Amino acid sequence: MVDDKTLEKIKEALDAFRPQLNADGGDMEFVQVDDENRVHINLTGACGGCPMAVMTLKMGLERFLKDVCPEVSEVVQDNAGDFKDTEMF
Repeated sequence: MVDDKTLEKIKEALDAFRPQLNADGGDMEFVQVDDENRVHINLTGACGGCPMAVMTLKMGLERFLKDVCPEVSEVVQDNAGDFKDTEMF
């Protein structure tokens, strides 16, 4: 598990990224950081059902978070079941 200082840095980075999601009518909810330093979030609003959400999550949010917080191993979506039939092109 990450220490309090790293957790605060992660939350600040999420808040810094949030306007990019808000611009398209979406948002995110922080859930937790697990023992493997994976950041769990839920995409909400327009992002919650968008077919491009996986790309936004991995190529946008995850890349940004890893740059700011190298301790982060991955960003995963807790409500990812919404995307089980989604294909990325």
